Amino acid sequence: MRTVRTSAGGESSVSQSVIEAIAEARGTDPVELTPPLFEVIDPDALDQLFAATPTDERMGGQVVFTHNGHEITVHGDNSVSVKERDE
Repeated sequence: MRTVRTSAGGESSVSQSVIEAIAEARGTDPVELTPPLFEVIDPDALDQLFAATPTDERMGGQVVFTHNGHEITVHGDNSVSVKERDE
């Protein structure tokens, strides 16, 4: 099982960090992901869910979903974990 963990930093959105983490785990270019992230989860909703609040605090918790054989976990600190799923 291979795990990639990354953090959204700077100007990257959470959804962009998810795309980059999945691509890294699969050893591919982010634009070549199949299926595209938007076919699995709403990227705008994911970004809004983990957006900073007016007090600059972030939501706690996590969102877990699957994408083409990988389990993706987005954590409240905007870190992203990608694990290959055992079939």
